[in-house]
Amino acid sequence: MSNSNEHVTPVEAHCDGPCGIYDPASARIAAEAAVSMTKKILDLTPPAADDAKAMAAYVNTLSRYIAIKEEQAHLAKTELLVLWTDYFKPPHLEQYPNLHDTFWKAAKLCSAVKVEVSAQHAEELMAAIEEIHGIFWATKSRDVAFYRAG
Repeated sequence: MSNSNEHVTPVEAHCDGPCGIYDPASARIAAEAAVSMTKKILDLTPPAADDAKAMAAYVNTLSRYIAIKEEQAHLAKTELLVLWTDYFKPPHLEQYPNLHDTFWKAAKLCSAVKVEVSAQHAEELMAAIEEIHGIFWATKSRDVAFYRAG
C-alpha cells in the first residue's frame, strides 16, 4: 500500500477547509448594508417627546438600525481580515507594498462605522473596499468591475 503523504498537494483557503474561494464581494455587501443603515439612522426624525407611542416606534426603529449597522460593520471587518490574513501572501505584498496599510485602514474604518453614525466614514469604508477589490482581482489577472447593489 502506498504512503498517502507521497502525493500531498498544498492548498489555500479562507477557512480551515480547502475550498480556495475568496472574494471581497462579501465585505462589500456587509459594508454596503452598514452604509445603508447609517443613512437610515441619519434620516430618522424623532417624534414629539410627549407622543409615547410614536417615541416607542422611533426608539424601536433606531435600535434595530443601530444593531444591523454594527453587525454588518463587524461582518465586513471579519471578511476583510480573512481576505488579508488568509488569501494575500508575501508575493502580493511585494507587488503591492501598501497592502498591509490598506487593510489596516479598512479594518479601522469598519470599527469607526460600527461605533459612530458617520456617513463620511461609511463612504470611506466603501472606497477602501473598492481599492481592495481592485488589488484582489489584479492578483488574479482579472478585471472585475466594482459595483454597489444598493
